[in-house]
Amino acid sequence: MVLDKHTASQTAELLLQINAIKLKPENPFTWASGWKSPIYCDNRIILSYPTIRNYVREQMAKQVLHLYGKPDVIAGVATGAIGIGILVADYLGLPFIDVRPEAKSHGRQNQIEGQLEPNQTVVVIEDLISTGKSSLNAVKALKENGATIKGMIAIFTYGFEVAKENFLNEQIELHTLSNYDALIEKASEQNQIKENQMNTLISWRNNPSKWESN
Repeated sequence: MVLDKHTASQTAELLLQINAIKLKPENPFTWASGWKSPIYCDNRIILSYPTIRNYVREQMAKQVLHLYGKPDVIAGVATGAIGIGILVADYLGLPFIDVRPEAKSHGRQNQIEGQLEPNQTVVVIEDLISTGKSSLNAVKALKENGATIKGMIAIFTYGFEVAKENFLNEQIELHTLSNYDALIEKASEQNQIKENQMNTLISWRNNPSKWESN
């Protein structure tokens, strides 16, 4: 759920500006899941642009405070959200931890890196939401270690129905700076996509697992 439409539009414009989001309806990408996609989002590139990363940091931090108040800890989902999570935690003057997809097979075998005490309140920072499974896996690990999850804030979401259902089922509140609708609207305003490409992008979002390019 986008909290502020102006922020969503501005964030989408910035992501397009630095090519963090690439649109290729005629020559789709292949995701790790095997899905074919006319869009690819790599928000980690934000960290290479100081002005833009500071904007994202500030907007996420303000939404943390507005939505949840000041938690005890900020958690970043590895690996994509570690950098931006640290920036948000630093802005708020809070401890930071990160959560791996699974525990290490060596050393201390940690899944959570950093200091987390039982019953501490946590806001989870994520860079990108697709189906939400990896994000919710991090939430599960935090809960198993005694954390109280106040909610999650991500930079961008594709807005898949399966993601909405997954978060609803786990009773985790999700807010994002921007989303797919804001992105497509901004790309259209800037003439980065044509009408026939718009139809492709809409049809893909409606059924991404079975979509095939023409």
